[in-house]
Amino acid sequence: MHLKRWITGIVALPIIYLLVSAGGMVFTLLIAAVSVITLWEYYRAVFKSNADGPARLIPVLGLCLSPVIIGSVSRGALIHIPLILAVDLILVAGLTLPLFKDDTQAPHRVGKQVLGLVYIPVFLSFLVLIRFGESGAQWIFWLLCIVAAGDTGAFYSGTYLGRHKLCPWVSPKKTIEGSLGGLAANILVALLFKMILLPSLATLPCIVFAAVIGIAGQVGDLFASEFKRSAGIKDSGTLLPGHGGFLDRLDALLFASPLAYLLKISIF
Repeated sequence: MHLKRWITGIVALPIIYLLVSAGGMVFTLLIAAVSVITLWEYYRAVFKSNADGPARLIPVLGLCLSPVIIGSVSRGALIHIPLILAVDLILVAGLTLPLFKDDTQAPHRVGKQVLGLVYIPVFLSFLVLIRFGESGAQWIFWLLCIVAAGDTGAFYSGTYLGRHKLCPWVSPKKTIEGSLGGLAANILVALLFKMILLPSLATLPCIVFAAVIGIAGQVGDLFASEFKRSAGIKDSGTLLPGHGGFLDRLDALLFASPLAYLLKISIF
């Protein structure tokens, strides 16, 4: 498991570097593709795989709108996002009407589908806003390093030092020691890579940034664990050896991205 995790990371690192550095349409297409794959994994977990008719169209509609959301943000058309979500909700609500005859839980499909659009493409779209901003590539690399450090620090701290359970009803293996180790790694890596990528930033705001990102990442990790446990699955997919699926790898980044953008425009 450990070897697979490191091999996958080493292989992915130069690819991510090139795509982030390219920026523009290349980066937008990267986020759009990642958004569709991750959303597909989410829908596969929360919807029944044997659905047909209108029920099958509900997640398909979300998958079609996911790149539209990313594309709208990349063009600066932020006003389109609430409109897309509103139209999507109306369409999905209409699709549940024939389903309600045989399934009184059909309205819950609306919540699951719309939540997926907000949770994944809307949250990922903040990466596009960060990348297209001032020193965008450096900020993306910095954010990715902080999130990855927190994940790695929590994993190894929890594995070797973990004694006290953090949230056992959601994730039995996560510990308080692992959580604290992850936050320490967030802050240390933030300060280290800040000197390389964004040397003009003040130290105190960087510590605040890293702590908020670290906490948000851990909440995102636990939130993803909630619906995976509800669905009775361990991993969201198998596309990333040693990591599971894209959602397993991005759960922390999803929650970190909007807060990273908020802090970037407010405290720096």
